[in-house]
Amino acid sequence: MSCLDCSCILRTQVESIEAEKQSEASSSQGLTDEPAVSWGQLTQIGDEHISWSSEISHYDLQVEIGRGCNNLTSIYLARHIPTGTLVAVRITDLERCSEEHLKALQNEVILSHSFQHPNILTFCAMFTAGSWLWIISPFMAYSSASHLLRTYFPEGMSEVLIGNILFGAISGLSYMHQHGYIHRSFKASHILISGDGLVYLSGLNHLQSLVSNGQRLKAVYDFPQFSTSMLPWLSPELLRQDMYGYNVKSDIYSVGITACELANGHVPFQDMPRTQMLLQKLKGPSYFPWVMNTFPRGESRIKNSHSGIDSGIGESMTHTLTSERLQTPPKTFSPAFHNLIELCLHQDPEKRPSARGLLSHAFFKQVKEQTKGSMLSLLPPAIRDTQSQISAVVHPAAIRRESGYGLQKERETYWEF
Repeated sequence: MSCLDCSCILRTQVESIEAEKQSEASSSQGLTDEPAVSWGQLTQIGDEHISWSSEISHYDLQVEIGRGCNNLTSIYLARHIPTGTLVAVRITDLERCSEEHLKALQNEVILSHSFQHPNILTFCAMFTAGSWLWIISPFMAYSSASHLLRTYFPEGMSEVLIGNILFGAISGLSYMHQHGYIHRSFKASHILISGDGLVYLSGLNHLQSLVSNGQRLKAVYDFPQFSTSMLPWLSPELLRQDMYGYNVKSDIYSVGITACELANGHVPFQDMPRTQMLLQKLKGPSYFPWVMNTFPRGESRIKNSHSGIDSGIGESMTHTLTSERLQTPPKTFSPAFHNLIELCLHQDPEKRPSARGLLSHAFFKQVKEQTKGSMLSLLPPAIRDTQSQISAVVHPAAIRRESGYGLQKERETYWEF
């Protein structure tokens, strides 16, 4: 497994974390002559402009919400003491990082600082304290789209909610493509949602540039160091690793898989052995991936709708992953949604639309007409500032899950800041 993938989730209460980190940082600072590195930016939250500090004493680490990179990085929910604002804090032990990991961190920080788009997650501040790298980012009260699936929509989301989430994420993806970058890890756990219902695309540590020596390349050939858990989202041409390479259209395939993921509450190809999955992707599936055998007795979860009307989020909210779902009428999705997925999952990457072209697809026009008010009307109440709500969202039972791919089982994280 690559050290670049956050591979496990630990949701534990934290006692005196900042005191421990300060002590370790002080000890580490005494061992190095290199000056501390820091930058921060002015962020507007509501009507307030916040200037983020680079003092670790200004961040009250309250609970650990994630751990990854072979335990080199921990992610905490924290409170910015000067303003009382909740933030996410990533702390990485730089002394234990490999050269590959350090390069990925450097690229992620640089890109986050340079990208300016309302649908791309940017860091508020970054600074070093001894051998520890601290990265401050906005707290996403709804976590990720993947977390929403597991917690509130185990049967899949409504078409209207999917449309709102995908439109924001594809908007950020289109911006990256226009600037010559391939995302390479577009999936539900990299789509974050704020308490205001704003959608952010994260996962910048896998980005690949199409620009080399001032020239924009038609294709690249680098195969990223992914864990096997990422395979279901990857395009056939990326997995093929042949002389033709891959380009930004590889991300469009991942958009199609993510759309199926949000609709089904289940990732296409997920239950297949890895070898079978690769063969299906390379030769083209003999069935439509979004019509999945997730029901016992082979019943399809998604069928063409003659009316074009989605069954709504109420069905998703009230049914659980039990045998009772056999009596549940199958969800229906509009022809426009099916067409969007068919275009994204086309075997020939040149026949897939661009990210910008997807944004003008009839599906999103239809969703805009159906959406009443903001996306918040489609979601449960967000996590706010009370300690009881914070404790509820980080309860291990709410998010821990084992995902099997072939013979290997790996934990999947739903808080990928």
